[in-house]
Order: sequence, then structure tokens, then C-alpha cells
Amino acid sequence: MIKKILLLGGVFTASLFGAMDASTLYWASDAESDAPYIFHDINDYEKIIGFEVEIVDSIAQKIGKKTVFVQNDWDSIIAGLQRGHLYDIAINGIDVTPDKQRFVNFSIPYYITYYQLVVRADNKSIHSLADCAGKSVGTLKCSNAYQYLEEVGNVDIRDYTSEVNGFSDLKIGRIDAVLFEAPIDLFYAEPDTSLKKTGGPIGKIQYAIAVRKDDKLLLSQINRSLYTMQHNGELRKILERWKLWNPYTAAYLNDYSTVVIEPDGYNDFLNCFYKNISWAERFERYFGAWPFLLDAAWMTMKLSFVSMIFAISLGFFIAIIRVYGPMPIQLLSMLYIEIVRGTPLLIQMLFIFYGLPLIGVEFSPFVAGILALGINYSAYEAENYRAGLLSVHRGQMEAARALGMTHNQALRYVIIPQAIRFVIPPVTNDFISLLKDSSLVSVITIVELTKAYQQLTTNHYDYFGMGILVAAVYLLLGLPFVRFSRWAEKRLTYRYMRHKALEKKKIIF
Repeated sequence: MIKKILLLGGVFTASLFGAMDASTLYWASDAESDAPYIFHDINDYEKIIGFEVEIVDSIAQKIGKKTVFVQNDWDSIIAGLQRGHLYDIAINGIDVTPDKQRFVNFSIPYYITYYQLVVRADNKSIHSLADCAGKSVGTLKCSNAYQYLEEVGNVDIRDYTSEVNGFSDLKIGRIDAVLFEAPIDLFYAEPDTSLKKTGGPIGKIQYAIAVRKDDKLLLSQINRSLYTMQHNGELRKILERWKLWNPYTAAYLNDYSTVVIEPDGYNDFLNCFYKNISWAERFERYFGAWPFLLDAAWMTMKLSFVSMIFAISLGFFIAIIRVYGPMPIQLLSMLYIEIVRGTPLLIQMLFIFYGLPLIGVEFSPFVAGILALGINYSAYEAENYRAGLLSVHRGQMEAARALGMTHNQALRYVIIPQAIRFVIPPVTNDFISLLKDSSLVSVITIVELTKAYQQLTTNHYDYFGMGILVAAVYLLLGLPFVRFSRWAEKRLTYRYMRHKALEKKKIIF
């Protein structure tokens, strides 16, 4: 039975995702990366924009390919590239470092920048990196800014998956400063009168496109495209459009001519992001987010429903062999339950998706998510079913055997039907928990409801309104199953079943 479920799931997923098309350039980034890299258009949430989007589109056009965007968390984007069969390149403000070069190849740089300290406008104690000693400073998770802060010593480093969250904490006083890349400060700090940059440029960052070690041809094509963009002025036009042209990049490209392109991308962002909107415009924004949220909600439901079916099936099998199986099998089932329950779901998910491919076992993101959620919850379902089986008085089995039933028949017709009545409430509760835990699949390139919320809130600081909207969606998804649980409990009670039997003039003993 389990093999059939896995086989059907694999066939369904293969038809859903399909194989990678050789005529398509699959590129990965994190749409939660904030402006100006890649972010959702505030006026059209289903559209992604940013200067890196324009660079990828130009490269794809030059090498004769169409593009497909693959969402991947920033801190695991290199791991996803190494894994293979997910995407061809990664571009997300990735700085070239010797550590990363051990695992992937990098194109020639397409942008040069630096780190910049930002503090509150009224701060008079931090003027340089050295002044951060004894202070709390935020920075991007897994970035090289960590090293600069660690070298200062005695710094309370707070890491963030999104720079917008760092700026939010800085403004309300949770931290004393942030150390982010200059492009981020340009979009989120300079226009904000409550913040200010302090000190000079820190370090030097080279942004480049990451490619797998064995993709020599693709790397060559990307480098040729970037060379062309550098020499025909196309790259500079893209950077100027987002107000990113700086002395570092000018020196790298040996181009010291005067800026002549209007920063339309930068101006459009400021007009949308910092615009004071009315309540009517705010509700219109929420309404515009619904198609994006509904797509994410559908993914959440697919994952949750299929994972729960898998968890119930596997958990039921484990419970049966633990209660009625031979002693060695009982011990193995107990070991399985303790290992699965004793390790975090996130670790299991990362292990299945990123760890198993290293030994030749590879699953698509959808199947990996189902396996991780299903295996994790199967341990809890097994304990629910075990409790249900043990709650049936042993005399029921003895009576069934005395009537001539085999052991399997007694389980099927007497024990299991009674046990199911006891486990419906906890199983329903577990499904609702799984529905919420499905948010963890965002770490394996899947955009579900929680990830959609995170991406939407990085476009503007509206955590409150968007949070209520997403919470309402989760509530609407879970309510039908709560109602089903109550209906099933009522239908399966002894009193209800006896009443129905008497109505048909039958007697149940």
C-alpha cells in the first residue's frame, strides 16, 4: 500500500513539475531579498522586478533561452545549486568568496559595492565599526558582514533573513545599528529621515552569478554575455536605472563618464514604498494580493492534504505492528517513533532535500516536502492509533476469536473500527498542526502561504494588515476540518449509532 502511494505521488509530481527544459534558463533567487535585487512589484504582486531580474533577462536573450524563476531561500541558494536538477544559476547579491568558490564557479562580477553602517538619526555614539563594541548590531544571515562584526569583538550580532526586518528593529530600538550592503541602505535607509548612514565604506563586495562546477559551457556563455553588456553600456544602463552606479563599479569597468540615465526604477520604488496611502488604497492593495495568496494557499493545501494521507497510512501501519507485531518488529517501530519525534521537522526536511542527493537519492521539492511532513507526523499518528487500539478492551478480541474470527478478521471488523472513534479528534488536531507546519517547506524552494506573507511584507512595512489577511486565510483553511471532526465524532458515537439502529428496528449489543 505504501509503495503504491509513493509511486502515485512520484508520478503526480513528475507530471506537475516536469523535467528541466534545455531551452530554458532556470535561475534561482529569493524574492524576499528586498529592493533593488529582486522583489515583487507593489502594483502587481505576481510580477518580480529588480536589477538582477533585468540582468538575467538580458543574458537569457543573448544565449537564446527563455527564463524560469525558481524561489529559494537566500541562505541555502548555493546548496540548492549544488543539489542539481532544480536550477541552472543562482543570482541574489551573492558575493564571491573563497569558501563559496570551493563548491561553485562564479561568473565575472556584474557589480561592485561595499558594506555600510546605519544607525538611528539621533544616535551620537556610533561613528565607525569600532564603536559597535558593546552594542547590538543586525546583519543579513550568512553574510560576510558577520566577519567584520566578529573582528570588532564584544558585539551582540543579530542575524536577519530580510534586511527590512533589521531596519524595523533598528527604528523601534531593539538594536543599535545594522550593517548591510550599500544598495540596501540606498533604498531603505537614505529616504527614511529616522535613519542615517554613519562612517565610511566597509570592505569590498563583488556580486557574481553562481554556476555548478560541471557547467563549463553555461559559465562561458554567461561570461560572454556579461562582457557584451559591459562593453555596449547595457549593464551600466541597468545599474543607473536603479541608481546603483558607484565609483567602485566605475573603476572596475574603467568607465568614468557622467551619469545620463534617469533612475526610473529607484524613483518608482520610492513613490510606491514611501507613499502615504489612504485606507481605500490600502484595501485595494490587500485585494490585489489575493491572487498571489490564493496560489500560495492552494500549494499549502496540496502539501498538507497529501502529507496527511501519507502520515495516516504510515502511522496506522506502524501502530499495528507495534501493538500486535513480533517483539523485534515492535522494537524497530518504537525506535522509528522516538527518532522521528526526537528530531526537528526542519532538520528532517533539509536532510531529505539537500542531504539525500549526496548519496544518489533525489526528490522533487513537492515530493520532498510530502515525505518530510508525512514521515514526521506519521510518528505522532502511530501513537494516536496505538492509544486507540489499546483503549479497546481486550475482551473484544477474545470474544471475536471465540466467535470463530481469525486474528486479522477480529482486528478488521472489531478492534480497528472501535479504535478509529477514539482517534478522530487528535488526528484532526494533527492535520491542523501540519497545515501550519507546512510553512517550513519554504526552505526547499516552495512558496506556500507563510512564505508569500514574508515576500509581501518586504515590499512595504505592512506586517499588521498583511498578517491579519494571511491569518484569516489559514483560519478559513482549517475550519472545514474542525467541523468535519465534530461531525465525525457525533456520527461515530455509540449513542448515535444505537439510535440509528433502533430506527431501523435493529438492535446492537
